[in-house]
Amino acid sequence: MVSPAGIVPDVASEKAIQVRLAGSLGGFTLDVDFQAPMRGVTALFGPSGCGKTTILRCIAGLQKLPGHITVGTEPWQDGARFLPPHKRAIGYVFQEPSLFPHLSVRQNLAYGERRAKTPHKAIHVDDVVTLLGLTHLVDRDPAHLSGGERQRVSIGRALLSQPRLLLMDEPLSALDRMAKDEILPYLETLHANLSIPIILVSHDIAEVERLADHLVVLQAGRIVSSGPLNDALTNPQLPFAQERDSAAVLPATVVQKDDDGIVTLDVLGTPLFVVDHALEVGHDVRVRIAASDVSLARDRAEQSSILNLLPARIVGIDAVGNTEANVRLTLDEQRNTEFMARVSQRSLNRLNLHVGETVVAQIKGVSCTAIG
Repeated sequence: MVSPAGIVPDVASEKAIQVRLAGSLGGFTLDVDFQAPMRGVTALFGPSGCGKTTILRCIAGLQKLPGHITVGTEPWQDGARFLPPHKRAIGYVFQEPSLFPHLSVRQNLAYGERRAKTPHKAIHVDDVVTLLGLTHLVDRDPAHLSGGERQRVSIGRALLSQPRLLLMDEPLSALDRMAKDEILPYLETLHANLSIPIILVSHDIAEVERLADHLVVLQAGRIVSSGPLNDALTNPQLPFAQERDSAAVLPATVVQKDDDGIVTLDVLGTPLFVVDHALEVGHDVRVRIAASDVSLARDRAEQSSILNLLPARIVGIDAVGNTEANVRLTLDEQRNTEFMARVSQRSLNRLNLHVGETVVAQIKGVSCTAIG
């Protein structure tokens, strides 16, 4: 995917986003301390009422709790210092698009431009229109847009304010399944093309798997876990690995595309075959490997319909209830390539599997999902 010219501001030299907040709002107490990268998508994840939106509003300056907030090298809150919301270079995307109904799409986008706090424009209207697929919509009124289209315009308006940080508060929660499916590819495009950090509030793990790089897990106003997405998904101490649809999400690059629809991915040095006609060579993607789609063998089967027969080392075995287990595997112990196989306890015992052994991970090409 080619990035539109000028869409990538230079933030390589900046530090992390640091958030430390502790205080009460009514009967709710928040006590959090975490860092988020200055690139990519950080998801705040947890059940309703755990503090996700409160954190987002504090970062935006819309609420104030005692603490410390720094974005890159710029302190937004530190002791007595409190930068007011209108001086914070943020773009804020709410659950509801809240477009101006009397303005066209083009005029709504222009309003975002006028809100820019810097004369230097790293993101231009043409870039946003291309990136979010708005070309055929610019002369329409919001009343004549679908829910997904309105949210795309809302995101574009936020981007044109030239933010250093984009905040998204459950931007898909008000959409039906078809509208979500419509807008998700555009959010993936933002992820691939923007260097502006994004903090995304979500309670949908499937949405997080598709979009996030870094995951902050919250429960009752406290942080349960904070770190790279795949670390959380495969961590036996967190609930994700125990779920029936548990999965790992690994970074990959498309290196070959064959006429029969088979695409070769490079997953941190390991080739993985998937079936996907839409992928293009050279694109960076992420691949979702469901634990239930991975089977294990002691030896490589030479005659098999399964495309991916990967040597992997067992790094952990964790019980799932009384009858199943997650076998945690790695393709390369020097790199973060951990994924899981969900097997029955009977299979575990029959194969006599132990931590430290090398097995063959068998993964169907049709079961792997490449995202992005």
